[in-house]
Amino acid sequence: MFTLIHKDKNSKARLGKVDTAHGSFDTPAFMTVGTHATVKGLMFKDIQEAGAQIILSNAYHVFLRPGMEVIKKAGGLHKFMGWDKPILTDSGGYQIFSLALFRKIHERGVEFQSHIDGQKHFLTPLDVIGIQEILGSDIMMPLDECVHYPCTRDQAKIAMERTISWARISKQAHCNDKGKLFGIVQGATYEDLRSECAKRLVDMDFDGYSIGGVSVGESSNLIYNILELTAVLLPENKPRYAMGIGYPFDILEAVERGVDMFDCVIPTRYGRNGTAFTSSGKIIIRNCAYTEDFGPLDAKCGCYVCKNFSRAYLRHLFNAKEMLGLVLLSLHNVYFFLELMRQIRAAIKEDRFSQFKQMFLMGYNNQICA
Repeated sequence: MFTLIHKDKNSKARLGKVDTAHGSFDTPAFMTVGTHATVKGLMFKDIQEAGAQIILSNAYHVFLRPGMEVIKKAGGLHKFMGWDKPILTDSGGYQIFSLALFRKIHERGVEFQSHIDGQKHFLTPLDVIGIQEILGSDIMMPLDECVHYPCTRDQAKIAMERTISWARISKQAHCNDKGKLFGIVQGATYEDLRSECAKRLVDMDFDGYSIGGVSVGESSNLIYNILELTAVLLPENKPRYAMGIGYPFDILEAVERGVDMFDCVIPTRYGRNGTAFTSSGKIIIRNCAYTEDFGPLDAKCGCYVCKNFSRAYLRHLFNAKEMLGLVLLSLHNVYFFLELMRQIRAAIKEDRFSQFKQMFLMGYNNQICA
């Protein structure tokens, strides 16, 4: 499934390729998020032209709406969406713990109420694998328990043990060779729990490994420590996926520590709210500074938006509440992230990742510009 092509000589950054039933994608990779079987506000042809090789969809949301019967009759998620490239689906565990109106965790699974209509559901690890097999996911995640930060060591250990138990059940239930199954490493910020979880999952021999339970309220330093500790415990010949990591500086730090895959709603969520990512930092396009700014969002960007529209025009669209503004900013942001990954891959190939990271961060201002 995973081919390790090259390791940067001056860091742990890796260049690779992941093969799936619906094609391959290059790593390090950023997965644009299509929560409800769509990337909000964007057409797939535009995402594809921006360079997307894989997208993420969410089993929890699709399970609730439109439901498995509709997806099954449509011939699977790829046909339902009109996307013929790889799709990774997460288990919905995080959404159950963060969105559900009510939840109760059992050793057998999770009981919860839908945040949409309040209807009660009970999902076991077997159910979650079955749902993703109906979806036709290229990469599947098992049901896991994600704890929020901060939590006690006892809470983290209980969640870790349950995650391992559910991973074992999921591995035994997984019988579809077309869909690859990842294990999810939990353990909160406790290094011994992270190490134990990683080692026990590696013994089960999953197709790849996810680092879960990060970016849930802890500091950046804690996130980086978790990534560094965990990545080195995972097999070199399997892809490593940091779930929910999505800011450019976090991606760079994670790549430097040997992580291969990322996802986040940040590009489209920020785009819908009027914030654009550029090579010099984030800008809020509604601000009056752009009223007569007829330059592109980012002079260094080659996307459709930057080639054709000015900051002044984009500001006008947002202030006039025209939906085109949301679409164009979201498209630019998606391109920005995908272009960042292309540049990262090129730098790793040439053993200059550390220099690239330093130069990017020198130009990129984490603070929102005027």
